[in-house]
Amino acid sequence: MNNKFLQESEIIDFTNKNIQKLVKKLSINCETDEEIAKNCFLFVRDEIHHTGDYKDNTTTLKASDVLKYGTGWCYAKSHLLAALLRANGIPAEFCYQRLDCGEYKEDVYCLHGLNAIYLKEFGWYRVDARGNKNGVDAQFNPQMIL
Repeated sequence: MNNKFLQESEIIDFTNKNIQKLVKKLSINCETDEEIAKNCFLFVRDEIHHTGDYKDNTTTLKASDVLKYGTGWCYAKSHLLAALLRANGIPAEFCYQRLDCGEYKEDVYCLHGLNAIYLKEFGWYRVDARGNKNGVDAQFNPQMIL
């Protein structure tokens, strides 16, 4: 496994003290990487607002800022999820999709950010912690890829 999927960076700043506190909280009583990854996913999906859905005026980028302000666009939420996972020794990377954003204007596209998580039992598993809304039901279920 390439260790670049476990590295810290300026944006994936998992040694931040607030991220470290959350890492400990989310991994307590967990026995497997899958349990930790699920807790991290659910936290980011459910506790961090999607900036566009909530019409937040704050735009975040760094994982620690996403946590601090409790909001982020899809790519920023993926930065926090990667930070939480990497801090727990779980490899995480970024994925991007081109989406039709026609709900706003015809022939408008956007880039959507999400994550891939490496779980020993399942391999790479793609997750989207963007946040659920009408028409979006993102779940954590790596067994579905087998």
